[in-house]
Amino acid sequence: MLDTEIVDTGAPRFDYIVVGAGSAGCTLANRLTASGRHSVLLLEAGGKDDWIWFHIPVGYLYAMGNPRADWCYRTEPVPGLNGRTLGYPRGKVIGGSSAINGMIYMRGQAADYDHWRQLGNPGWGWDDVLPHFLRSERREGEPSPHHGRDGELRVEGMRLSWKVLDLFRAAAIEQGIPASSDFNGGDNEGVGYFEVNQKQGLRWSAASAFLKPALGRPNLTLWTGAQALRLVTEGRRVTGIEVRHQGQTKRVTAGREVVLSAGAVNSPQLLQLSGIGNPELLAEHGIATVHELKQVGENLQDHLQLRMIFKVSGLPTLNVSANSLAGKLGMALQYGLARRGPMTMAPSQLGGFTRSSPERATADLQFHVQPLSLDKFGEPLHRFPAFTATVCNLRPQSRGHIRLASADPTAAPLIQPNYLSAAADREVAVEAIRLVRRIVLESKAFAPHRPEEYRPGPSFSTDAELEQAAGDIGTTIFHPVGTCRMGSDPAAVVDPRLRLNGIAGLRIADASVMPTITSGNTNAPTIMIAEKAAAMLLEDAGY
Repeated sequence: MLDTEIVDTGAPRFDYIVVGAGSAGCTLANRLTASGRHSVLLLEAGGKDDWIWFHIPVGYLYAMGNPRADWCYRTEPVPGLNGRTLGYPRGKVIGGSSAINGMIYMRGQAADYDHWRQLGNPGWGWDDVLPHFLRSERREGEPSPHHGRDGELRVEGMRLSWKVLDLFRAAAIEQGIPASSDFNGGDNEGVGYFEVNQKQGLRWSAASAFLKPALGRPNLTLWTGAQALRLVTEGRRVTGIEVRHQGQTKRVTAGREVVLSAGAVNSPQLLQLSGIGNPELLAEHGIATVHELKQVGENLQDHLQLRMIFKVSGLPTLNVSANSLAGKLGMALQYGLARRGPMTMAPSQLGGFTRSSPERATADLQFHVQPLSLDKFGEPLHRFPAFTATVCNLRPQSRGHIRLASADPTAAPLIQPNYLSAAADREVAVEAIRLVRRIVLESKAFAPHRPEEYRPGPSFSTDAELEQAAGDIGTTIFHPVGTCRMGSDPAAVVDPRLRLNGIAGLRIADASVMPTITSGNTNAPTIMIAEKAAAMLLEDAGY
């Protein structure tokens, strides 16, 4: 049990308290303290990123599932995945999930943000958000009006290439998918290598980009190992937060506002622990309702990846080199001498975006292609040459939820993504599997290497069998969003200025506010949300 005695921190009152030092929280801490006018307390339940695997790109293999880096959540059994439960990694360290993620820089599509505006969120269209993307970005390469060059977030090209990936690109082009050298101009349709958040072969997390340069400012205070317990409310206003820090329960006051940036899992959980949410759920756990907002924790969306594996002949893959001593030494030397090679790898290197059917207005499928194969993360690579072609539905219609499992703030919440619960998502999954098969098995590019489908396997052929296969091989690609939905309607959790509906003094700025998921990886959009949130906070403060 937690010590419920609240002690006086002896600390001065802060203008802003930011909960969570992840992608959004690090960005907010930097921007809110830049002028020197405002004091900010940044709370992080995890520790510092003082472990080598937070910085070597392949470190995600060791960080995911490790309590040093990860909340180590699991989903409830998912009916659409044939009753399986999944690991649900979330970063628990400064930098948050940007310290353990796949490092892919992806904004999504212009249409994603125009759709947000059409849903009743003025100021969130593509033309509105693009300047906030540009502000944080520092991209290598030729200048472009679509990219920033002076920001803190490094964006670089892959520092490796593989013949098997080049062949997949050629095969995709054979199937009518155009080549692309830039997925971030507003229309990401095409196939090419991803760009990543790295600096010369080192991971460049939000902590590296935004937090560490700001830590020397006297108006920024960082508490690590600080578990938020509940929001403090007075009447219809949030005035501060209770936090477990250094073995004590402390109450800290915000003179201006509290900002939740704990992510799509932890932000709704903290609201519910604080009596803000669905009264029926709160009553189940003996929590008095402070403010009724039934949508808190609902509207969970995530990208489900279908991991297809193909054996090949006469092609080098990481399976072979990683399973030999000489190969391992070679990779270590490559990285140690030049910061290149497999140790710089993001989980996926080659990407592609296309449409599941001609009727789609924009690309609704994303490929992640890897020169390796394994049964699941954390297990050894296969010993036969093979590659993985992952495909996910970018705009799922299935909706899940995050709900309290206990009134204990240290207990994990119930996570139910409800993957493949919508019939439309199952139809897209079937078409996606068939498309990958055409690219690999019917292309001239791969023909000399005799590709064989290993997973799910050629025995799955009918629609019903492929739906079953999707449930067997589907897994999260770690993009939860939407659980504190932004909108102008009374049911929305936050308004378009990210203020909690019905309670003053609290904003939410993280992936949880997305009304619908973006068409791609979600780290860059989360940083954009924080950039825009900081601008609105400072504007409302009169600066």
